[in-house]
Amino acid sequence: MSCPRCGFTHNCICSHEPKLTSSAHFVLLTHPNECRKATNTGELMIRTLPYCERVIWDRVNSPTALIDKLADPLYQPWLLFPADNEHPATPFTVAPEPQPSCSTAATSSVIPLFVLLDATWQEARKMVRKSPWLATLPRLSLTPTALSQYQLRRNQQAGNLCTCETGIALLSLLNQPQQAEQLRHYFTAFTAVFHADRSGHRRH
Repeated sequence: MSCPRCGFTHNCICSHEPKLTSSAHFVLLTHPNECRKATNTGELMIRTLPYCERVIWDRVNSPTALIDKLADPLYQPWLLFPADNEHPATPFTVAPEPQPSCSTAATSSVIPLFVLLDATWQEARKMVRKSPWLATLPRLSLTPTALSQYQLRRNQQAGNLCTCETGIALLSLLNQPQQAEQLRHYFTAFTAVFHADRSGHRRH
């Protein structure tokens, strides 16, 4: 019987699952095709990050609740997607909240809200093109410092990161290296046992 948490039958990785505490919010805008794929790594982020949610992308129906959240001044939204001439990259900063009316009240930063396109690159480009509401978001482009370790799909393009690796990079960008390393350890456990579990045997 498969583990109800991690989904593996012979190589449960729940002992590797961290409980992260990042206050940043992550939205996985997921193409419907990804929902059927066991190789999807976004699930690793949903299990471990306290403020990570999945929103299924729909070409016709825009996600009203997400659009409202992106407009909420409590959050500072970013779209994780390569820049182009029309949409240049925006340097990552965390903007301060507006000053409260009471001068003695403490201030804090607004909450970073990262929108990750959980899809193949071909699907992601289509999602951006067919979702005008994404065009208003500042684009954050990551420059990987190492090659992707994700080898569970064919025809991976050099320089691209999978969804979970993008989450790891964002935690590092937020200056949360310990949390980034914990998520990386969990991701490594997932990729290490995936093929063995699908083949029906334990990985030693």
